[in-house]
Amino acid sequence: MAKKSKKQQQPGGTPATVALTTAGVDFTVHSYDHDPAHPSYGEEAAEAMGVSPDRVFKTLVADVDGTLTVAVVPVAGQLDLKALASAVGGKRATMADPALAERTTGYVRGGISPLGQRKRLPTVLDESASSHSTICVSAGRRGLEVELSPEDLAKLTDAVLASIGRP
Repeated sequence: MAKKSKKQQQPGGTPATVALTTAGVDFTVHSYDHDPAHPSYGEEAAEAMGVSPDRVFKTLVADVDGTLTVAVVPVAGQLDLKALASAVGGKRATMADPALAERTTGYVRGGISPLGQRKRLPTVLDESASSHSTICVSAGRRGLEVELSPEDLAKLTDAVLASIGRP
């Protein structure tokens, strides 16, 4: 597993790492060999990095009353769609069409980052993130994660903190 700090960031970074560098926040990039046969991108990341699955967060795109919304929840659990809708003042949430999520964010499924998206979407971060000094989210490519403080992630994405994950 290779690690790079922001001071060692090399050209050709992803929009997520560029956004972090531009914002001047502390972060660490973790890369690993992605296995296309693995059944879960998030669990694969946690295993490959040797990080507890409750500190690795997946980025999901949902449709809340016609508005695409980003949900960031631990890979150890699932997204509670009803709680997500409630967190943004909506009535109903469904998972977004994967192709639409990819077009809107500019990232591929399994590599969607909450940072540096093509179009800024409303974002909700599961409040469990606050119990960790750092969390990991996709850096914008399969096999690439970024570790940062949940406070920095919330600030950079204008995220609402809410209980949107369930075991």
